[in-house]
Amino acid sequence: MNKNIIYIAIAVLVGMLGGWLIFSGSSEASMPSKDASDMSNGHDHSTKDESEMWTCSMHPQIMQPEPGSCPICGMDLIPADNAGEGLMANQIKMTENAMVLAGVETVMVGSGADSGDHVKVSGKVAINQESDAVQSAYFDGRIERIYVNFEGEAVRKGQKMATIYAPALVSAQQELLTAANLKESQPQLYKAVRNKLKLWKLSDAQINEIESSGQVLENFPVYANVGGVISEIMVEEGDYIKTGSPLVKVVNLNSVWAIFDAYENQLRLFKEGQTLEVTTKSYPNQTFPAKVSFVAPTLNKDTRTLEVRAELDNKKGLLKPGMFVQAEVEISGSQDEALTIPESAVLWTGKRSLVYVQPNTSNTVFEMREVELGNLMNGSYVVNAGLTSGDLVVAKGTFTVDAAAQLQGKKSMMNQEGEEMQMGHGGHTKMGSTMKMEFSKEAETKFSELLEVYLNLKDALVASDQEKTQTLAKSAVGMASNISGLQMDDMGKSHISQLEKQLNELATKTSLEGQREVFVPFSENMIQIGQQMQGLDSKLYVQHCPMANNDKGANWLSLEEEIRNPYYGDAMLTCGSVVGTID
Repeated sequence: MNKNIIYIAIAVLVGMLGGWLIFSGSSEASMPSKDASDMSNGHDHSTKDESEMWTCSMHPQIMQPEPGSCPICGMDLIPADNAGEGLMANQIKMTENAMVLAGVETVMVGSGADSGDHVKVSGKVAINQESDAVQSAYFDGRIERIYVNFEGEAVRKGQKMATIYAPALVSAQQELLTAANLKESQPQLYKAVRNKLKLWKLSDAQINEIESSGQVLENFPVYANVGGVISEIMVEEGDYIKTGSPLVKVVNLNSVWAIFDAYENQLRLFKEGQTLEVTTKSYPNQTFPAKVSFVAPTLNKDTRTLEVRAELDNKKGLLKPGMFVQAEVEISGSQDEALTIPESAVLWTGKRSLVYVQPNTSNTVFEMREVELGNLMNGSYVVNAGLTSGDLVVAKGTFTVDAAAQLQGKKSMMNQEGEEMQMGHGGHTKMGSTMKMEFSKEAETKFSELLEVYLNLKDALVASDQEKTQTLAKSAVGMASNISGLQMDDMGKSHISQLEKQLNELATKTSLEGQREVFVPFSENMIQIGQQMQGLDSKLYVQHCPMANNDKGANWLSLEEEIRNPYYGDAMLTCGSVVGTID
């Protein structure tokens, strides 16, 4: 009994001790510590909140340490992505999900052996001016009738083209008939009269016909000196003309020119007598041999390109003047040791060539590098400096990575120093903005109609037509105003409101320079909205000119892949490249 009592007492003591330990610990755990309470009362939310930056979704170059409104567009600022903390100014980190959504792909920098030993250059078909002829009048008179009806009409040598009433020719025919009766007694007079008619380009057969018929022709026929195609009719019936006046222009399209624009770094590739292989989209499976006949002795100071002219045999009539063509130029010497990167990997800023490199495949950190490039070969640039064999370079989604760098205040195309920038209304975001807008179906339909006007407006700027640009801008103001009243989210309303303001400003500009200046942010806004639309009927090409906007570069939208630059028109018509698409 005594032993049992002792065992029970020991068990009770052990139980009490264990209970005290358990409940005492849980009580302490449930009470807030003095330090934690002090931190809560003192509002210490960690250093991360203190370093949080705020940016504008429309103008990511804006960086402020506290929330507020964008100084450019007035939109509410949003928290900037701080994923790049601890990285260098030229590095940017993206999440795996963001990379998948943006379609970011990398390629390894390697040898140029796979790119071939050819360089592609672009150009267009032009009339061979050596076969261009002008049919002129050889005597004064009045156009009685024209027998060619339209430009592009084919004519053969000796075909009647017009009849002319020429008083001097009527008198000369009368002299011929008189001299013909005296040719036995006055042969010298007869010969002189015939020679006079020959100087007016009358043939012996025509002179003999007048002499044998004894009749004077009042309306004299004009025959084609050469065969070909009518390129221009320069007179109308009833016009009075002088000796030497041009009547029509005739071109022989059996031979045409292919005119290419070669860049400075391609000059050594061309020489007279060189053979090129020319291709065109109209006949994708066919090549046309061409022989270089002329290399311009001077560079175009505006485009910094050199004109290279090659002659093409066109007896089958397949090649039409104005048609776009490409040519492959064989490169002499070995290119096996050259490093190459895809054309899509390069960001052009006018003076710099930039790429994004992934230093380590184990994380999604990208590093911006400046590179020196050589020739463009089959869609790939030769790298002269800035990269080494084995580097991983972003080949797709390059603008998306650059946009993410802008949002984090890192070095980018628009921000060389990697610090906050306060830009005026010329500032604009690039493709790949992470903003999201929602539009109703009706709003998307109306935007498609506005997009048609935008494309016509772009074409007007390509043609340097200031009046048409202003007229189109005025007509589009009301369309943008109608869209703003339809169903969409706040982000969409803000951007449509900006469109309306930009169109109003564009409609007031009376100079091409002013219109093109406004067209820069206007196009960026159209691109950003277009990326959010689900029901666009056609594929759109986002094109970029690195020299526009004071060498900062500028984008625009086009239905065609071929470059037609709205910021320079004919001065630099083909300056630019396709940097993205909106499907």
